[in-house]
Amino acid sequence: MYFLIKRIFDITVSFVGIIILLPVFLLIAIIIKCTSKGPVFFRQIRMGKDFKQFKILKFRTMIDNKNEEGPEISSSDDIRITVFGKFLRKYKLDELPQLVNVIGGNMSIVGPRPEVPKYVEIFKKDYEEILSLKPGITDIASLKFRKENELLTGKQDIEAVYINNILPEKIQYNKIYLKKCSFTFDLLIILKTIFTIII
Repeated sequence: MYFLIKRIFDITVSFVGIIILLPVFLLIAIIIKCTSKGPVFFRQIRMGKDFKQFKILKFRTMIDNKNEEGPEISSSDDIRITVFGKFLRKYKLDELPQLVNVIGGNMSIVGPRPEVPKYVEIFKKDYEEILSLKPGITDIASLKFRKENELLTGKQDIEAVYINNILPEKIQYNKIYLKKCSFTFDLLIILKTIFTIII
Protein backbone atom coordinates (compact mmCIF):
# COMPACT_ATOMS: atom_id res chain seq x y z
CA MET A 1 0.00 0.00 0.00
CA TYR A 2 2.87 2.35 0.86
CA PHE A 3 4.41 2.09 -2.61
CA LEU A 4 1.04 2.67 -4.33
CA ILE A 5 0.38 5.79 -2.25
CA LYS A 6 3.96 6.92 -2.83
CA ARG A 7 3.61 6.57 -6.63
CA ILE A 8 0.28 8.44 -6.72
CA PHE A 9 1.80 11.18 -4.56
CA ASP A 10 4.92 11.37 -6.77
CA ILE A 11 2.95 11.72 -10.02
CA THR A 12 0.50 14.26 -8.55
CA VAL A 13 3.18 16.46 -6.97
CA SER A 14 5.38 16.31 -10.07
CA PHE A 15 2.62 17.26 -12.51
CA VAL A 16 1.38 20.09 -10.29
CA GLY A 17 4.94 21.21 -9.62
CA ILE A 18 5.85 21.40 -13.30
CA ILE A 19 2.69 23.36 -14.11
CA ILE A 20 3.18 25.85 -11.26
CA LEU A 21 6.92 26.20 -11.85
CA LEU A 22 6.73 26.44 -15.65
CA PRO A 23 7.45 30.23 -15.64
CA VAL A 24 10.49 29.55 -13.40
CA PHE A 25 11.65 26.78 -15.76
CA LEU A 26 11.40 29.14 -18.74
CA LEU A 27 13.22 31.97 -16.94
CA ILE A 28 16.05 29.66 -15.86
CA ALA A 29 16.34 28.26 -19.39
CA ILE A 30 16.58 31.75 -20.90
CA ILE A 31 19.25 32.85 -18.41
CA ILE A 32 21.31 29.71 -19.00
CA LYS A 33 21.24 30.24 -22.77
CA CYS A 34 22.08 33.94 -22.42
CA THR A 35 24.96 33.53 -19.96
CA SER A 36 26.87 30.52 -21.30
CA LYS A 37 27.21 28.40 -24.40
CA GLY A 38 25.68 24.96 -24.44
CA PRO A 39 22.36 23.18 -23.84
CA VAL A 40 19.86 24.16 -21.16
CA PHE A 41 19.77 20.70 -19.65
CA PHE A 42 22.47 18.38 -18.35
CA ARG A 43 21.97 14.62 -18.61
CA GLN A 44 24.04 12.02 -16.82
CA ILE A 45 23.80 8.25 -16.45
CA ARG A 46 22.78 7.22 -12.93
CA MET A 47 21.96 3.89 -11.35
CA GLY A 48 18.29 3.31 -10.63
CA LYS A 49 16.14 0.72 -8.89
CA ASP A 50 17.36 -2.85 -9.35
CA PHE A 51 20.54 -1.53 -11.02
CA LYS A 52 18.66 -0.22 -14.07
CA GLN A 53 20.50 2.77 -15.48
CA PHE A 54 18.72 5.95 -16.54
CA LYS A 55 19.57 9.52 -17.52
CA ILE A 56 19.04 12.04 -14.75
CA LEU A 57 17.90 15.49 -15.88
CA LYS A 58 19.22 18.75 -14.43
CA PHE A 59 19.60 22.35 -15.47
CA ARG A 60 23.16 22.77 -16.74
CA THR A 61 25.35 24.52 -14.17
CA MET A 62 28.75 23.97 -15.79
CA ILE A 63 30.45 25.10 -18.97
CA ASP A 64 29.74 22.86 -21.94
CA ASN A 65 32.93 20.77 -22.09
CA LYS A 66 31.91 17.59 -23.89
CA ASN A 67 35.40 17.08 -25.27
CA GLU A 68 37.20 17.55 -21.95
CA GLU A 69 37.81 15.07 -19.16
CA GLY A 70 36.91 15.92 -15.61
CA PRO A 71 35.67 14.35 -12.35
CA GLU A 72 31.98 13.44 -12.17
CA ILE A 73 31.68 15.27 -8.86
CA SER A 74 32.59 18.87 -8.14
CA SER A 75 33.64 21.21 -5.35
CA SER A 76 32.31 24.72 -4.83
CA ASP A 77 35.50 26.19 -6.33
CA ASP A 78 35.33 24.07 -9.50
CA ILE A 79 36.18 26.39 -12.41
CA ARG A 80 33.72 24.51 -14.61
CA ILE A 81 30.73 25.91 -12.69
CA THR A 82 29.17 29.00 -14.28
CA VAL A 83 28.20 32.11 -12.30
CA PHE A 84 24.51 31.39 -12.72
CA GLY A 85 25.23 27.72 -12.06
CA LYS A 86 26.46 28.58 -8.57
CA PHE A 87 23.14 30.32 -7.88
CA LEU A 88 21.15 27.34 -9.15
CA ARG A 89 23.15 24.93 -7.03
CA LYS A 90 22.88 27.05 -3.89
CA TYR A 91 19.08 26.91 -3.97
CA LYS A 92 18.91 23.41 -5.54
CA LEU A 93 17.06 24.84 -8.55
CA ASP A 94 19.18 22.73 -10.90
CA GLU A 95 17.39 19.67 -9.52
CA LEU A 96 13.88 20.81 -10.57
CA PRO A 97 13.89 19.03 -13.98
CA GLN A 98 14.06 15.74 -12.10
CA LEU A 99 10.30 16.07 -11.68
CA VAL A 100 10.28 14.74 -15.26
CA ASN A 101 12.31 11.72 -14.10
CA VAL A 102 9.71 11.14 -11.38
CA ILE A 103 6.83 11.19 -13.85
CA GLY A 104 8.78 8.83 -16.09
CA GLY A 105 9.05 6.35 -13.23
CA ASN A 106 12.84 6.41 -12.85
CA MET A 107 12.78 8.41 -9.62
CA SER A 108 10.63 9.29 -6.64
CA ILE A 109 10.29 12.59 -4.78
CA VAL A 110 11.93 11.00 -1.72
CA GLY A 111 14.46 8.19 -1.90
CA PRO A 112 18.22 7.52 -1.89
CA ARG A 113 19.94 9.95 -4.26
CA PRO A 114 20.84 8.22 -7.57
CA GLU A 115 24.57 7.60 -7.81
CA VAL A 116 26.97 7.41 -10.75
CA PRO A 117 27.42 3.74 -11.84
CA LYS A 118 31.18 3.61 -11.22
CA TYR A 119 30.70 4.61 -7.57
CA VAL A 120 27.89 2.09 -7.15
CA GLU A 121 30.20 -0.67 -8.38
CA ILE A 122 32.68 0.13 -5.60
CA PHE A 123 29.98 -0.43 -2.95
CA LYS A 124 27.86 -2.89 -4.93
CA LYS A 125 26.98 -5.08 -1.93
CA ASP A 126 25.53 -2.09 -0.08
CA TYR A 127 23.63 -0.91 -3.14
CA GLU A 128 21.99 -4.30 -3.61
CA GLU A 129 19.97 -3.30 -0.56
CA ILE A 130 19.66 0.42 -1.27
CA LEU A 131 18.52 0.00 -4.88
CA SER A 132 15.56 -2.09 -3.86
CA LEU A 133 13.90 1.35 -3.81
CA LYS A 134 13.64 4.00 -6.49
CA PRO A 135 16.19 6.80 -6.09
CA GLY A 136 14.78 10.19 -5.12
CA ILE A 137 15.18 13.92 -5.56
CA THR A 138 15.78 14.34 -1.83
CA ASP A 139 16.67 12.11 1.10
CA ILE A 140 18.31 12.07 4.52
CA ALA A 141 21.82 12.12 3.03
CA SER A 142 20.94 15.17 0.90
CA LEU A 143 19.99 17.05 4.06
CA LYS A 144 23.09 15.97 5.96
CA PHE A 145 25.39 16.78 3.02
CA ARG A 146 23.60 19.85 1.67
CA LYS A 147 26.98 21.61 1.54
CA GLU A 148 28.88 18.69 0.03
CA ASN A 149 30.56 20.92 -2.57
CA GLU A 150 32.08 22.99 0.22
CA LEU A 151 33.39 19.87 1.97
CA LEU A 152 35.32 19.03 -1.21
CA THR A 153 36.69 22.53 -1.68
CA GLY A 154 40.46 22.76 -1.46
CA LYS A 155 40.98 18.99 -1.55
CA GLN A 156 43.62 17.76 -4.01
CA ASP A 157 41.81 14.57 -4.91
CA ILE A 158 38.09 15.26 -4.49
CA GLU A 159 37.13 11.89 -5.93
CA ALA A 160 39.18 10.03 -3.31
CA VAL A 161 37.62 12.12 -0.53
CA TYR A 162 34.16 11.43 -1.91
CA ILE A 163 34.71 7.67 -2.21
CA ASN A 164 36.54 7.17 1.09
CA ASN A 165 34.80 9.65 3.37
CA ILE A 166 31.52 11.03 2.05
CA LEU A 167 29.94 8.15 0.14
CA PRO A 168 30.26 5.54 2.94
CA GLU A 169 28.41 7.91 5.26
CA LYS A 170 25.74 8.56 2.62
CA ILE A 171 25.26 4.81 2.30
CA GLN A 172 24.61 4.52 6.03
CA TYR A 173 21.96 7.27 5.85
CA ASN A 174 20.38 5.46 2.90
CA LYS A 175 20.13 2.30 4.98
CA ILE A 176 18.48 4.26 7.78
CA TYR A 177 15.88 5.48 5.27
CA LEU A 178 15.25 1.90 4.12
CA LYS A 179 14.36 0.92 7.69
CA LYS A 180 12.23 3.99 8.43
CA CYS A 181 10.59 4.73 5.07
CA SER A 182 6.88 5.50 5.29
CA PHE A 183 4.57 8.10 3.80
CA THR A 184 4.77 10.17 7.00
CA PHE A 185 8.57 9.98 7.05
CA ASP A 186 8.68 11.02 3.38
CA LEU A 187 6.56 14.09 4.14
CA LEU A 188 8.90 14.98 7.01
CA ILE A 189 11.93 14.79 4.69
CA ILE A 190 10.16 16.98 2.10
CA LEU A 191 9.35 19.61 4.74
CA LYS A 192 12.93 19.55 6.06
CA THR A 193 14.25 19.91 2.51
CA ILE A 194 12.08 22.96 1.83
CA PHE A 195 13.08 24.51 5.17
CA THR A 196 16.79 23.84 4.49
CA ILE A 197 16.62 25.49 1.06
CA ILE A 198 14.79 28.56 2.41
CA ILE A 199 17.31 29.20 5.18
